Amino acid sequence: MSNAKVLPLLEADGQGVVPCCPPLTERPMTAAEAETAARMFKALGDPVRLRLFSAVASHDGGEACVCDISDVGVSQPTVSHHLKKLKEAGLLTSERRGTWVYYRVEPSVLAAMGKLLTLPAAA
Repeated sequence: MSNAKVLPLLEADGQGVVPCCPPLTERPMTAAEAETAARMFKALGDPVRLRLFSAVASHDGGEACVCDISDVGVSQPTVSHHLKKLKEAGLLTSERRGTWVYYRVEPSVLAAMGKLLTLPAAA
């Protein structure tokens, strides 16, 4: 079990979920916002993690059993390590069902990631 602090990409605002950080073009990030965004980018900066994240995000129903996504050219323990890092970054959630673990990318996480990198609309 890891003692790493999970910094959410999303935060509750009482009316739903909002991104942790403003779009990069809106204003300079605070130190806490930059730490949260950096954790997300660091997690996605590894090619194996990016492939696993993509496999989960693109899987039917938005969730995937670890048994369906583990063919990324590394051993199963390494797959588990990378999935754990994606969870710690707040990019994946998981649920154990019997002997298998199912991973999900919440649509709001993808929306928050997109909003962070969105340019303002031209006036």
